[in-house]
Amino acid sequence: MRKPIIIGIAGGSASGKSALSQRILEAFKGSKSVLIIKLDDYYNDQTHLKMEERVLMNYDHPFAFDFKLMVQQLDQLMNHQIINKPTYDFVNHTRSMTYEEISPAEVIIIEGLFVLEEAMIRERCDIKVYIDTPADIRFIRRLVRDVRDRGRTIDSIVQQYTTTVREMHDQFIEPSKKYADLIIPEGGFNVVAVDLLITKISSILSGNMV
Repeated sequence: MRKPIIIGIAGGSASGKSALSQRILEAFKGSKSVLIIKLDDYYNDQTHLKMEERVLMNYDHPFAFDFKLMVQQLDQLMNHQIINKPTYDFVNHTRSMTYEEISPAEVIIIEGLFVLEEAMIRERCDIKVYIDTPADIRFIRRLVRDVRDRGRTIDSIVQQYTTTVREMHDQFIEPSKKYADLIIPEGGFNVVAVDLLITKISSILSGNMV
């Protein structure tokens, strides 16, 4: 049984990482050959903190993530073992009590802010992708998403963006672009790039290695 192919997808907040991952997954609908692991599910457990303390945390810094657990579970998947993946509660700013049972797959897509910045993850990726989307587009998408899906107010989103998100992007995420094998403008909205990745994955699943 061969080692799964790991595809790492990084990029700024709301750059289109999830959209790209979902487009790929949809192309293999009904197949158990491809799975997505989101770095967002590996935010640190903060149940020991009060809500007012959780709100003040910098969620766009590498320290906010449990990379050790993610790498451990990624290695288990690479060794064809089932994992109990954590999930994150974005409304309460802490790890959820719900875990997902995830079975191994031939192709594992890892997507998140620091997938290319964090060496332990980057070194396990066979294909490294960076989503390059203009800052204004990313901010608008983040605003819509956080109001709609995460129960945030517009004022809190703007404050978080101006105090941490923008600075952390420039410090950590944008520089990680240098590690990418493929840079995709607009992520899942780039039809040509999506088709290229789907073709590559199809080739891998048919028996051709990277």
